[in-house]
Amino acid sequence: MKIVPPKPRPDPPVPERDGLSGTEIPDRETQLESDFSLTLGGPLYQLYLRVQLAKAPLELLVRRATVIPLVCWLPLLLLSLAAGHALSGVPVPFLLDLEVHVRFLLGLPLLIVAELIVHQRINLIVRQFLDRNIVAQEDRWRFDAIMASTMRMRNSAVGEAILLVLCFTLGHWVWREHLTIRVTTWYAENAITGPRIYGAGYWYAFVSLPIFRFILLRWYFRLFLWYQFLWRVRGLPLHLNLFHPDKAGGLGFLGGSILAFSPVLVAHTVFLAGLIGDRIWHTGDTLPAFKMQIVAAVLFLMLLVLAPLSFFVIHLGRARRIAIREYGGLASRYVDDFRRKWIKNESGNAEPLLGTSDIQSLADLGNAFNVISDISLLPYGKKAIVRLGILLVLPMLPLTLTIMPLKQMVDVLLKLAL
Repeated sequence: MKIVPPKPRPDPPVPERDGLSGTEIPDRETQLESDFSLTLGGPLYQLYLRVQLAKAPLELLVRRATVIPLVCWLPLLLLSLAAGHALSGVPVPFLLDLEVHVRFLLGLPLLIVAELIVHQRINLIVRQFLDRNIVAQEDRWRFDAIMASTMRMRNSAVGEAILLVLCFTLGHWVWREHLTIRVTTWYAENAITGPRIYGAGYWYAFVSLPIFRFILLRWYFRLFLWYQFLWRVRGLPLHLNLFHPDKAGGLGFLGGSILAFSPVLVAHTVFLAGLIGDRIWHTGDTLPAFKMQIVAAVLFLMLLVLAPLSFFVIHLGRARRIAIREYGGLASRYVDDFRRKWIKNESGNAEPLLGTSDIQSLADLGNAFNVISDISLLPYGKKAIVRLGILLVLPMLPLTLTIMPLKQMVDVLLKLAL
């Protein structure tokens, strides 16, 4: 009897690991099914992991939101103290420069905290395309390919290198020419021949501001990724639920992206409030002089997150037309039968009208028709717009104290409330 030796078992596959952080990279199938993120990737994220500013996926949030702003702000305080420009010595000393404190101690931490919020909420939103069967199983491979392509762009080292170059070129020029106060400050002397930068100014111009600009530009890049992702998903044969109670064909979950990105948008109005506050305090400007800039900024920021949701207008418009046509025919047939049975009594029906289920069915039919006739062309409602507008305006409210005493403002608010 010939004995056949057992075949050796193949070694289990060795998981791929990231070259910088050493963390295990999930295989493609697992990653696509479990993780879509606009924030977990790129050289900066790998640097976070390497220097222990993060643990996968985005733990150690408090550490990041503390260390990075302090790297930007604390050396400025120390260098200003050394130069005698912290509280005096120049028209705008460091501790009285409202803009720099708002930028680095409020706005920058908000941008960092937003990374975790966007990671968690956008991942859940993207999953809904599959959980609600809006993307059919036969089109799943195309949806997976769009997700994989988006995450490859997210991880691009070239993309972040371009952003870094922009921070030191275009970003520096815009700040120097348009965002600096034309008086002597803690970071530069406004001389006739041009600004002469102090020691604190070099750290401010070449360390603090570039870090801030880079994190801000990364958010614009992530918004671009969100735009292109939704645009490409729009091109799939989506299966909308015409009778979904969200009155958006089942796409109402996309409205959650508005609040998901709201911390990023609020950070912008925080920056603007600091900039305007500085001008009011140190150059004698008034708040009404900036009303057009405030309105334009709020409208632009709202449009920034609402615009990509309009990509589905054609899908929703088509869904509404189909629903009204199909359900309208069904409703007509039911109403005709109801009329023949209960009003004309053509069949000699002796069933008592009181307690019949036909009445409730007629009411249900009307409610269902109201749902489909009210299908919105946009996957969000007025409440989402109002909430976002309120959030964006909130950072501006302290500036109203420059034109209205606090007691008067409280009296006005109490009158409105009562």
